[in-house]
Amino acid sequence: MRGFAVPGLWLALWLLGWVLCVVLSLMPAVDLPGPAHSDKIGHFLAYFMLMAWAVWTFRSRRAHLLAALALVALGVAMEFAQANLTKVRLGDVRDALANTLGVAVGLSLTFTPLQFLLERVDRKLFRARKL
Repeated sequence: MRGFAVPGLWLALWLLGWVLCVVLSLMPAVDLPGPAHSDKIGHFLAYFMLMAWAVWTFRSRRAHLLAALALVALGVAMEFAQANLTKVRLGDVRDALANTLGVAVGLSLTFTPLQFLLERVDRKLFRARKL
């Protein structure tokens, strides 16, 4: 993990994101206004955020890659579960592709200064109070 003042908080928020992703993927879908297939934007953003949070939370590129692989597996598993384990959702290959694209774009933060964003937030929120 990165050098946080409160590392458990950031890890817990990432894990909460996983739980929310699973729960929202398996509960009945909510019809949102917008053009056809606009739900793919939501898929992209959810998995982008989960992957970005992993980049922000974990220090090593190996950890980033492992998180990316796990998130791609989660995205595929959720589509499989929707198709086979629920009567209220349909699995969609395009959703899995949107999930994977979100993971890929989130993973790309590894190669930018944005990878340190959460460390800066942590420092401003928690370390300034210790002085």
